Amino acid sequence: MLGMRSPNGAIIEEKMSHRFQHFWLCGLLALTLPWSCPAQSGAAKPQSQSKEAEPPEEDDSSKPTEYAFNPLQAEKELQIGVFYMKKGSYAAAVKRFTEATRWNPNMADAYLRLGEAAEKFKDPKAAKEAYSKYVELAPEAKNAPAIKKKLSKM
Repeated sequence: MLGMRSPNGAIIEEKMSHRFQHFWLCGLLALTLPWSCPAQSGAAKPQSQSKEAEPPEEDDSSKPTEYAFNPLQAEKELQIGVFYMKKGSYAAAVKRFTEATRWNPNMADAYLRLGEAAEKFKDPKAAKEAYSKYVELAPEAKNAPAIKKKLSKM
């Protein structure tokens, strides 16, 4: 028997065999725990084994945008591009007008505005391509002769 004093001064007696049993059970539990835990058993496998097929990516933001004919989205992009043009943010305007042309490839106004934004952004090649597409889509527009003249000077 082992005598110990508690904080209040009383003597506590405990059998040595009881302490040994407690120590032995804790040790046994500690040894068996790694084999019974499924998360740990998977980590012990070598990494050279072939991986199982991973599930498809669930995050839609990492997928490239698939463009389908959507005139409402094209109009929205066009309006946002006009806002950026008024603000003087020509790079953002070019991006939005380009998006508008992807959502609706037959939207002549988007190509005209894309040409204007690219011209202000100092990208004459992109401006020329956009103006050419505008003239192709709207040859009878009021400003078509002026755009053709601008294209001949580029």
